[in-house]
Amino acid sequence: MQYQQLGNTGVFVSRLCLGAMTFGGGTTSIWSAIGALGQQDTDTLIGQSLDAGINFIDTANVYGGGESEIQVGRALGARRNDVVVASKVYGRMGPGANQVGLSRLNIMQEAEASLKRLNTDRIDLHQIHGFDPLTPLEETLGALTDLVRQGKVRYIGCSNLAAWQIMKAQGISALHHLEKFITLQAYYSIAGRDIERDIVPMLEDQKIGLLTWSPLAGGLLSGKITRANAAADDARRSKFPFPPVDFERAYNVIDVMQAVATRRGATVAQVALAWQLHKPFVTSVIIGAKKTSQLKDNLGAADLKLEADELKQLDEVSQLPAEYPGWMFGFQGSDRRPGQVRDWSRLAQVATK
Repeated sequence: MQYQQLGNTGVFVSRLCLGAMTFGGGTTSIWSAIGALGQQDTDTLIGQSLDAGINFIDTANVYGGGESEIQVGRALGARRNDVVVASKVYGRMGPGANQVGLSRLNIMQEAEASLKRLNTDRIDLHQIHGFDPLTPLEETLGALTDLVRQGKVRYIGCSNLAAWQIMKAQGISALHHLEKFITLQAYYSIAGRDIERDIVPMLEDQKIGLLTWSPLAGGLLSGKITRANAAADDARRSKFPFPPVDFERAYNVIDVMQAVATRRGATVAQVALAWQLHKPFVTSVIIGAKKTSQLKDNLGAADLKLEADELKQLDEVSQLPAEYPGWMFGFQGSDRRPGQVRDWSRLAQVATK
């Protein structure tokens, strides 16, 4: 297992992070379509992960209606100090008017509830699970900062925010001497590279770590689904079609991944994960599993080193269509260095890719 710095901190986390969204949830909620694993299965998967070198687990208060945190806490037991535990707050946890969002009231209440469920004295990385349009960022960041100063949280992060929202938050933190977000958790897969437009350059500039969720695009890149088998009965996407994807583009990517996987004696899922692990801006890839066989397969991606020509093929088939102002940046900078000459014909080539 390889390890990488968590944002701009001195903490190192495994390049693969175990996602706990499949833990808990019963049989009647949305979580039943995602996993709803019981304690015994959770114990097995967490034990298998830790034995493989994973030292990073990500959960959230809403996962399984709180059951995920409970099962993670029980499974870790005496190995709690071996793991960086991340959780999240925002989603609705009850019918009350204030049992949702990023107000000081809800953040403080939910932090205490998460600590109790996890059976721990601190959350190593506490993340806001989205952007709350009703609560000022100053209030949210102030509450998170107080949790850090109380020793209940070590670091703070965010998830599912736009680049401008993160930069606004970082500016507020700098102005008011509040804790800064050290990580962003965002959707990223070879079938969904949207964050490369604005978010990734911002993360690199601010030295914020990237934790990627749904790297297999909700199971679409697992290798089970192809053009000819788009409605696989056992696929999670048939019950929970999330995240949204451009299927035609995704199938083109899967074709290339299948060829690479066959040539390397790997699986399509391993190729999809390994492609991400080759991206220098990716800190840790969050993997989820319902079976030990799935987890074992995903863990194998850490040892798959893709060749330069394979990465080129995968990048080209999955590349984003050019958008303004991105193509303008590249064109205007083409003659910025001494000796370079601007090629006007390149403008049309870049803009129409």
